[in-house]
Formats: sequence, structure tokens, C-alpha cells
Amino acid sequence: MNPKTSRGRRVAVPSLLGDAVPPGKKPERDRRRFLFAVPPLTGHVNPTVAVAAELTARGHRVAWVGRRGFLEPLLPSGARVYASEDTAFAAKLEAARDEWTALRGPAALKFLWEEFIVPLGHAMMPGVERAMDRFHPDVVVSDQQVLAAPVAARLRGLPWATSATTSAEFTRPLAGMPLVEEWVRDRIGGFQAAHDIEDLIDLRFSDHLTLVFSTGALVGDVSFFPDHIAFVGPALGGRPERDPFPFERLDPEGDGARPAVLVTLGTVSGPAGARFFRVAAEAVADLNVQAVFVMPSGKRRGAGPAVPDNVIVRESVPQLALLPRMSAVVAHGGHNTVCEALAHGLPLVVAPIRDDQPVIARQVEASGAGRVVRFARVSADELRTALTGVLTDPAHREAAARVRDSFDAAGGAARAADLLEKLA
Repeated sequence: MNPKTSRGRRVAVPSLLGDAVPPGKKPERDRRRFLFAVPPLTGHVNPTVAVAAELTARGHRVAWVGRRGFLEPLLPSGARVYASEDTAFAAKLEAARDEWTALRGPAALKFLWEEFIVPLGHAMMPGVERAMDRFHPDVVVSDQQVLAAPVAARLRGLPWATSATTSAEFTRPLAGMPLVEEWVRDRIGGFQAAHDIEDLIDLRFSDHLTLVFSTGALVGDVSFFPDHIAFVGPALGGRPERDPFPFERLDPEGDGARPAVLVTLGTVSGPAGARFFRVAAEAVADLNVQAVFVMPSGKRRGAGPAVPDNVIVRESVPQLALLPRMSAVVAHGGHNTVCEALAHGLPLVVAPIRDDQPVIARQVEASGAGRVVRFARVSADELRTALTGVLTDPAHREAAARVRDSFDAAGGAARAADLLEKLA
């Protein structure tokens, strides 16, 4: 019960220095500049690092615009970063984080747009415009949650692409709530109008190129999407993984090794995460598994009086390096984590918390690659049953392998770079 997994497609490149051009690469006339605009959310940054690494390896120049202090630890040393957001807004956003993580359903959606996406767009606008005027990009690549970059690109007549780091919106999760859909569109339209754009479009989906880091094997039928919406699969690698990990504490690989399980709730799970880890500790205590809990120090206090002997607790892990040693993943349904697990052929137990996570959880369940449990109400018995199921039922591993194969075929970072080159 320790299935082997294959590694996802990765990019290995030593540097993402904006001006560095590997020997023998493109001549100056063929080199292009790509500016990535990203929010202060780890899962939204990671895929851009892999795509940027591929572009850099081809001789192009890349840069990022966003919160410098947040971005720099996630990027290779020497990466070019243009700062946006003022310190007062960043502090306000951090102060609101606990409120955000406590919300669910419509309240979470309202907060996301009114207190995060729209204010972030206004706060980033001056920095994004400065970055474009200084870096002179040929193409702007904007995360779905960065409204400033598409607006600034449109005002300058620059081609822009969407970096869709979640596939949830391509399933129209609000289709059954047309008034809510209209409310979201009004927020987007209001932002454009505030910056003197009268020809309103949905800034979440570029009509030049939209890169979706998933495939139809997970999302469902994608045959009806137009050609400029490209399902390229997850973009892995290229990013620095500086977190140490005691790999020697894991069982040596072989027939006698216990299955290893990664348990993670991402970087924004809120106070309820402490309860989930406590339940998870009870669930795995009597199982013949090894578990790695990625548990920030702020949640350890409520995690229980003792951590079972078969659990390794870390505040952070080198996730891409660790996944090949895992047999399953228990996660919150964050798109980045789910796709990285499936890129390694790993089945999942998904406990969605908020935002797009319930949609991603349903995708996992519908694909057959995992099971879904209730984040706030799951019991140790329920979690144990779900985890045992994904570890022992070959159907889950086979489904995860099918998704992995679709990811490999989609091309990942290399395919994204191909399309961006064409756009430039």
C-alpha cells in the first residue's frame, strides 16, 4: 500500500534574473519582455514562477509586480520585482486576514470582492503602471485577482494574458445565482469605470489568451471553450524550495515502507484549522501510515496534547520535493495543492473551507481521484475512513493517474510559454 508516483513536469533553470540570457539563446530581436502581475497569495504566484523560468530559459526577460516583501521569498534570488501596494494597505489587508478566514459562503464572496480584490486593484494600480512604464513589457500576464494589470494594459494598448490559478470560474459556480453573478460583474465594471475605461469587459478572462492551469480530466468537458482559453495543466517547478525537511525520518522506499500522507491546509486556513489538525492527528494515530502535517505555529496550540509518533509536524515543507515520497494528500481544496498532488498521481481527501475550494473538491470527487469530507464538522472516524479509502481502493489511484497523464499531455509551463511567445 505504497504506490509509486511519477513526478510532474518541471522546469529546471538556475536563475530568473531579468537581464540574464543563457548562451546560445534567442538573438536580441527575438527576445521579449513578460511582466507578471500577482496578488499576495502563494498559490497564485507559484505557477507564474514555472512559466517565467521556461521563458527565461528561452532567452526572454521576465519581471513581477506585486508586494515586494511577499514575493521575494517565493522567487529565485535576483528576480526582478516592481513594488506595488503601499505599506498602509498591506497592513490593513493583513489585519483583515483573520476576519476573511472566518467567513463562509456568500459572506466570504462579498468580503473577497469588496475588501480584497477591488481594493487590491486600486492599491496596485500606481505600481503596476510604473512597472509597465519602466519595464516596457511586450506582454502582461495578470492573475485573475489582479484587476489593475488588465486595465493598465488596455490603457497602453498592450496584449495581456490571464493567469487562471483556479479553474473554478470556468465551471460557472454562480450560474444558479444570476443576481450574484451580476453583482460580481458590476464590481469589475465599476473598477474599469473608475479608471476611465468605457468599453467594459470581464477582466478575469483575457480575450487575447487565458491560461488555465488544469485540464478537462479534472474540470470536465472543455470542448466548447474558444481557442484563446488554453487548458495547459499545472505549471510546476522553477521556484525555490528553501524549507528544510528531515527526509531521513520517512521510511526508506520499498515494499516494507508505510504509506506516507501529506496533510496541509495551505497558507490561509484560519483558526478552524487547529480543530482540523487535532481531528487529523486522532484519525492517523492508529493507522499504519506516516503523516506529515504542515501546521503553522499559530495552529499548534489547539492541535491536541500530543502528536502521535507516526506524525511529523512542520511549519512549512518543500512540497514539490516531498510529494514523490507521498502516497496520498489530505488538503483544503486549494487549486495549487490539488493539482500538484494529482500531477504526481496522488489521490486526495479534500476538506474544502471557502471560496473556490468546494468547486475544486467536487472536481476531484467527480474525477474519481479522491473523497470529500466536511472541514468544520468532520470526525476522526470519518476522516480515517476517507483516508483509508483513497489509500486502499485502486480506483482512486487509477483516476489520479488519469488526471496526471492529462496534465503531462497538456504541456504545463512549456505549453504556456509557447502560447505567450505567440501572443508577443
